[in-house]
Amino acid sequence: MTMLPGIQRVREFEWQVPVGYVPGMRVPGVFFLSETLAGTLEEGAVQQLANVATMPGIVARSLAMPDIHWGYGFPSGGVAAFSLDEGVISPGGVGFDINCGVRLLATPLREEDLVKKRELVERLFKAVPTGVGGKSTLRLSGHELDRMLLEGSSWAVGAGFGIDEDVRMCEQQGCMKEAETAAVSQKARQRGMPQSGTLGSGNHFLEIQVVKEVYQPEVARAFGISAGQVCIMIHCGSRGLGHQVCTDHLRTLEAATRKYGITLPDRQLACAPIDSPEGKAYFGAMAASANYAWANRQVIMHYTRKVMEELYGVPYKEMRLVYDVAHNVAKIEEHVVGGTTMKVCVHRKGATRAFGPGAPDLPPAYAGVGQPVLIPGSMGTSSFLLHGTQGAMEKTFGSTCHGAGRVMSRTQAKKRLTGKEIRDALGQEGIIVRAPSDAAIADEAPEVYKPSMEVVRVVHEVGISRLVARLEPLGVIKG
Repeated sequence: MTMLPGIQRVREFEWQVPVGYVPGMRVPGVFFLSETLAGTLEEGAVQQLANVATMPGIVARSLAMPDIHWGYGFPSGGVAAFSLDEGVISPGGVGFDINCGVRLLATPLREEDLVKKRELVERLFKAVPTGVGGKSTLRLSGHELDRMLLEGSSWAVGAGFGIDEDVRMCEQQGCMKEAETAAVSQKARQRGMPQSGTLGSGNHFLEIQVVKEVYQPEVARAFGISAGQVCIMIHCGSRGLGHQVCTDHLRTLEAATRKYGITLPDRQLACAPIDSPEGKAYFGAMAASANYAWANRQVIMHYTRKVMEELYGVPYKEMRLVYDVAHNVAKIEEHVVGGTTMKVCVHRKGATRAFGPGAPDLPPAYAGVGQPVLIPGSMGTSSFLLHGTQGAMEKTFGSTCHGAGRVMSRTQAKKRLTGKEIRDALGQEGIIVRAPSDAAIADEAPEVYKPSMEVVRVVHEVGISRLVARLEPLGVIKG
């Protein structure tokens, strides 16, 4: 196996980018990759991983998961933790789609019950607005938007879009208390107002799935999952509001980087000290965007439950939220660093939290097995349910991969494949695809991603999350 010059192999799936790979590195970089995935590794993504290691206040190591690919500032799949006294916060470590994340809804239906599968796909497509211009059926006042930004999932449930139990089954109960609406610009608010409860575009989706394989029956039972069960996976984020928040604060933080005399190898790593006015403003706006995303997924899940209830007669409350995870966010968490427990600001950019058994902030039912980890596949390929581990707490600040990871740009995908060809090919496999346009399908063809099974195999073998179940798509609503 050929690896980039200067990269050191630590063990079978673990590689180190040593201090000195780029000037100014304060800590080494570490990434996880198998020989099968080695050919997908971009030199630019490794450079970004090393660049992150130069940032002030970074602790232990700069990390990347096996879905690593080139991104904005940080590589996608990147994780970094910064001390609160000397560290910084950076939009490049979160991304433009703040709290892009995944939730899994478990139904009591079995695969053989889906006799109206095409009608189900059509009804869901009609019920959940999709695409770049997908408009919400909600009519929010300015006051209601403020509450959504401050309360997240709780706002949605309180407004009639769910049940109390849903809130408890979200990472951090679907709300970051640090949200500051004053740090969200009027332009961001204007973009967010008509988009609440919408799926969006790009790689976002709503997918009807069936549990095809269970690897750990006891953990699956704790999560309420069994072979043959029909589930719904929802993948989306904070829409135009989050994108605008990132855009707005990048400008401020580029100036702050100069103001505080921070030297960086890449301007896309623009940052500010965590406790500075600029850092606090970005963190507050980012937290508000994260809350918007949790509320957004909650509303979409409500629409999904209503369709399932109407079409199949399944009682609303019998469709249970397994969990909701974020994979583009920065959070203040406690971790052990060099044998000492300390509070750090953990950036996860295309990476999923994977807290182990006994960790705080887990629902009581999951305390003994660890946090559910949801890893979506690409359209037409397997998605996976895993659980967090103590190994993740020790090695990766409680983090794991977030998906398959792109290997082809959207432009390249459109040149190679047509949406109709992909839709027809998936139809031959019994997978019904519905999207706003054929171009939306071509953008996200299975071929443009790494094999999801291999990505999750790596994190399973490394021990930073463990496989629980494999889910196969039956019907896909594309953004």
